[in-house]
Formats: sequence, C-alpha cells, structure tokens
Amino acid sequence: MTEPSLTILPETADDAVPIERLHERTFGPGRYAKSAYRLREGMGHRLELSFTARIGTLLVGSVRLSPIRIGESKALLLGPLTVEPPFRERGIGHALIAHALAGAKTKGHRLVVLVGDEPYYGKAGFQRIPKGRATMPGPVDPARLLVCELADGAFEGVSGPIRPDWTAA
Repeated sequence: MTEPSLTILPETADDAVPIERLHERTFGPGRYAKSAYRLREGMGHRLELSFTARIGTLLVGSVRLSPIRIGESKALLLGPLTVEPPFRERGIGHALIAHALAGAKTKGHRLVVLVGDEPYYGKAGFQRIPKGRATMPGPVDPARLLVCELADGAFEGVSGPIRPDWTAA
C-alpha cells in the first residue's frame, strides 16, 4: 500500500482553529512563555507566506512567517513550525520551510530569522547570528538565534533588537 501524497497549500483563515489545536498538541501551554511567541503576540502572521501540510484531508503540519525588524531592517520571523508527532521524520517540516522561504523570496523579502536548532535548520540555509548582533526580547540562547539570507549579502550591516514590524501588519 502506498502512502497518500503530501500537499502543501497556503494557509487560509479557515485553518486558524485546526492549526491552534495542532500547536496545543505539539507545544503545550508552555509555548506562550517562549520569546518567539512573545514577539508574535498581538501581531498577525502573513497568511500569504504561511503554509499547511496535509496528507489527504488531514492537517499534519504548519509553518508561519511574521513581519519583524532587526534594528531598522525588515525581516520575517519563521515559526511556529510544527508537524504532528506521528508524521515527523518524513521531510514534512523541511518541505514546509522550503515553501515558506520560496514564497518569501518571490515576494521580495530578504531575511528570515528563527529560534531553533542549527543542525536542523542549517539544511535549509539558516546559520547562527553572531552573538550580540541581534537580540530578541526576553531570554534566548544566542546559539539558537538563526538567520537565512534570501538575497546574497542581505544580512551585511544588519544589527539591533528584533521587534515586531507593526508597519507591515
């Protein structure tokens, strides 16, 4: 028997409740205390840059991008990225990341930031931000603060606090 194929689609407003339930199952209530969640609080993500993964009609994963600034430079914050536990280790997370980065690049975005594990996200082009060059509100392990340039040299000269970009919301 073959496994049903994976479909990645742009997130729609109708996906909000199922995605929130997915976040509850995968991250639990402690997710609200994390710095990345605090940064996104009160600001919507960009639907046109956020994607869902489905096998058949079953929602198995989600990734979102939200507008931020690093100092005065525009960027996007990737996350949350989540995949239902039984469907992990199948490349779904990387497929979602690839769609999100390609969509952001197509729309002219130059930088994407996230808080995560470099060995995992490095496969998608993310690298560690040099310590002190960009700071998140709240506690974040600097080794987990990563950036992906969607245009060559986009991170050159960029530094400062990471904060929501309310002008893009």
